[in-house]
Amino acid sequence: MPQTHLLKSLPSSKRNIKARHTEKNEAVVAESKKFGHAYFDGSRSHGYGGYSYDGRWIPVAKDIIDHYSLKAGMRVLDIGCAKGFLVKDLKDMCPGIEVFGLDISEYALKNCSSDVIGRLHLGNAMSLPFPDKSFDLVLSMNTLHNLGRGQVIKALQEIERVGKGKSFVQVDSYETHEQKAMFEQWVLTAEFHDYPEKWLEVFEEAGYKGDYDWTILES
Repeated sequence: MPQTHLLKSLPSSKRNIKARHTEKNEAVVAESKKFGHAYFDGSRSHGYGGYSYDGRWIPVAKDIIDHYSLKAGMRVLDIGCAKGFLVKDLKDMCPGIEVFGLDISEYALKNCSSDVIGRLHLGNAMSLPFPDKSFDLVLSMNTLHNLGRGQVIKALQEIERVGKGKSFVQVDSYETHEQKAMFEQWVLTAEFHDYPEKWLEVFEEAGYKGDYDWTILES
């Protein structure tokens, strides 16, 4: 279960942590956790502040294709696909690949890229609507931490079930008390987050054998 650094290519955005912390309250958090218009295309205080295709996932797609030696005919699943931008770029960068996405947000799926209509599924990471061993690679980036600890374990077990042995997850974490404090000021939707060693305990408990990495806020 090696740590795999795709951080060099993962897209990032400017974060005004002080402003987010000032504006955050129970109502904002509750609205954000609906993963609807406010979260994706509302104000920055509720989430992305506008989530539209701009090609930022292309380098990530290229890294994934290279790292996992993807080729035509292989099947890939992106859990927490949102509007399907990574699904689109994987499909475009690797012609012939069979790539699909899954998300709990009806809003995101209804506002997906036109290139991926029919490839995205509405569903929950804890109960993936796919047969055993049906994907050559399963991905989940910055999604699983939106579940509680027990739910994360179930989702990781589902990843193991539907995959053929290759998978990559990225979750919220922190390495210092300062990073933890900064994360807690920023976070809106995460239910489970912890230091890397605690995440590794979760992976072991779930029997997760795939690759992983952390999303860590920097000041």
